[in-house]
Amino acid sequence: MSKLRVESFSMSIDGCSAGPNQSLENPLGIGGRALHEWFFPTATFQQMFGNEAGTTGIDNDFAVRGFRNIGAWILGRNMFGPIRGPWPDGNWKGWWGDNPPYHVPVFVLTHHARDSITMDGGTTFHFITDGIHSALDRAKEAANGLDVRIGGGAATIQQYLRAGLIDELHIAIAPILLGAGEKLFSDINLISLGYQCVEHVAAAKATHVVLRKI
Repeated sequence: MSKLRVESFSMSIDGCSAGPNQSLENPLGIGGRALHEWFFPTATFQQMFGNEAGTTGIDNDFAVRGFRNIGAWILGRNMFGPIRGPWPDGNWKGWWGDNPPYHVPVFVLTHHARDSITMDGGTTFHFITDGIHSALDRAKEAANGLDVRIGGGAATIQQYLRAGLIDELHIAIAPILLGAGEKLFSDINLISLGYQCVEHVAAAKATHVVLRKI
């Protein structure tokens, strides 16, 4: 049965999953890049950009798991780009260049309609204007029995958590403090929603925690 999963989602010790003031120059917010220092050196990340080098070990093991059995993705609009409001034109096609790392259909939540974009490598961005349930229905159909991965951001994950739709979350807690930014679990009672910690593994650059709905 298809599951809805959050994978490799980085968070600071003080609970921030992105820094403040996201922009074209700071796509992860001010200071947000440091959240992902566990991921950038891994072989999984390096191979996305055609590099043969990269680290193995705990961090890479979790990164590999995050792509396993994934047939579609869901993204909040902020994860697709820094543009707010109506789309001014069709020029912006994401942060990742002509060949994004997804290689499956991606469903972007937005309030503003836009035609689908077919990219190199099997990625097609579809823009969903009628809410999280519609996006999930379409993503599950596109996944054809495989799992659906939510890429973020925090507000999108919160919506799916509150609706009781996420089956499993892998959170990578980076050993840094951001002081401000988007807080993933703000006003979220994970116990009342039925989640338990089923795995935790410490590595040098992150502590990996897996939460599962029981």
